[in-house]
Amino acid sequence: MSRHGAPADGARRIPVTVLGDDPLTRAGLIAHLRSGPDVDLRAAHPGEDHRPGVAVVAADRVDRAAIGRLTALSSGWTVVLIVAHLREPELLRALDAGVPAILLRHEVTPDRLLRAVRAAARHDRDLPSGAVGQLVDAVVRLRRAGPAGPDDERPPSPRELDVLRLLAEGLETREVAARLSFSERTVKNVLAGVTARYGLRNRTHAVAHALREGYL
Repeated sequence: MSRHGAPADGARRIPVTVLGDDPLTRAGLIAHLRSGPDVDLRAAHPGEDHRPGVAVVAADRVDRAAIGRLTALSSGWTVVLIVAHLREPELLRALDAGVPAILLRHEVTPDRLLRAVRAAARHDRDLPSGAVGQLVDAVVRLRRAGPAGPDDERPPSPRELDVLRLLAEGLETREVAARLSFSERTVKNVLAGVTARYGLRNRTHAVAHALREGYL
């Protein structure tokens, strides 16, 4: 990007689509994104565009329906989620659905939104400071908790550790699969085995467990 904020010659613009049930919210987000010279706003039908890009999703709450939608979107697009409130269980569900960037609605400004979109395009994480604190608290609680059962004494296999290590680095399921030359189904099966054996809830919980036990 040039010193004036315009993309450098030949630089790739980021395809971005904005999704949400509230037309007023969508219009406001689109207006914010128009200030980004590296943003290529697309129609609100990401499934029809086969180029990888970013889907900005505004949701009132992270319920089961929202998680299903986020999971489906994350299979093809990188998601920036915008919500009014975010408790720890909702944060963990959103991360487990493959969402790398989350903004609280009251924090949304043009600069903040563009920063989240650019981070998502790089497959980096961008979370509110409070959400980071929630994750730290979750890890601390896991470290203080006793083992959930006798199977906890059996360490993860080398393949399981490879998957958990890449997840701890912030990679998504499809990126882990590509890095290890696995199919996405294999990675999901490995995670399912780890979570079932240790009585864990999701992949975020699995990574926290591996850190607590000193495996990573």
